[in-house]
Amino acid sequence: MTETKNAPFLEINDLKVEYFTKESVVHAVNGVTLTLEKGKTLGLVGETGAGKTTVAKSILRILPDVGARIVGGEIKLEGRDLLKSSEAEMRQIRGKRISMIFQDPMTALNPVQRVGDQIAEVIALHSNESAEAVRKRAEDMLEMVNIPRERYSEYPHQFSGGMKQRVVIAIALACNPELLLADEPTTALDVTIQAQVLRLIAQLRDKLGTSMMLITHDMGVVATHCDTVAVVYAGSVVEYGTKEQVFDHPTHPYTIGLFGAIPNMNVDERWLHPIEGLPPDPSHLPTGCAFHPRCKYATEACRTGEVPTVITPDGHQCRCHNTDAVLKGEGK
Repeated sequence: MTETKNAPFLEINDLKVEYFTKESVVHAVNGVTLTLEKGKTLGLVGETGAGKTTVAKSILRILPDVGARIVGGEIKLEGRDLLKSSEAEMRQIRGKRISMIFQDPMTALNPVQRVGDQIAEVIALHSNESAEAVRKRAEDMLEMVNIPRERYSEYPHQFSGGMKQRVVIAIALACNPELLLADEPTTALDVTIQAQVLRLIAQLRDKLGTSMMLITHDMGVVATHCDTVAVVYAGSVVEYGTKEQVFDHPTHPYTIGLFGAIPNMNVDERWLHPIEGLPPDPSHLPTGCAFHPRCKYATEACRTGEVPTVITPDGHQCRCHNTDAVLKGEGK
């Protein structure tokens, strides 16, 4: 009984995902291991192309049928391995137990279908309610995301970008999912609307008791909305811990570089401090640590050997050969 009680709500073990063509294989996710507790929020942070969205799509099992494959690992929801579930079983899970807010509301909505019907479709799929009851629940969801129910019969082109994103959120939350995957939900929005949408997501998450995986580039969003943080680089988690651990004691050179690139309004500096170089080609990843071509702490072991996961002094995880040198600032 104790093991079941303490088991994580979501558990990802050594997940590996590839995209492939006749010419090459893209190693999108390379041994990702993560856990998420019930009612908590996990932030996935990293550059574009790091594999964050692929992790989320793997959880829902919505990777393309052609050109993508999960080559290893486990994704367990309350102990049940989703990778071993049938497609019929996954259809019952999608939308009801796990939902996803997709990155671009402009393409996530069907342009020729009324917004209310798009919400109602999800509800009808997972309930046996009458058409009238389904419509009322869809109208209630519109109200919940601050859109008048009278706009049920309008089409996506009649909504602003922020309102479209709210509709997408209403679709994702229509069946009170236990896990919400939010893939950069504010990327296409201006700053003021971003804040409103994030506040709305947080309020609904707290109201419904939903666990959440939040994919973002924005460290400020992570600081405000996440409990734990996983920093992702070239398909691997390079640093992982609570928000306080990662923010107060960043240990991996990549994480330190991300924080160094954020403007400090309390310091008079003329230039930002970006991370030198570019992310690696995922079809030709460097041997050893994928970050070593950009790292001033890199040694021969970083270029060739398997990268260990070490526990830092404050107790969080970091995949790096030279954590002592990094903490002492002894790079080249």
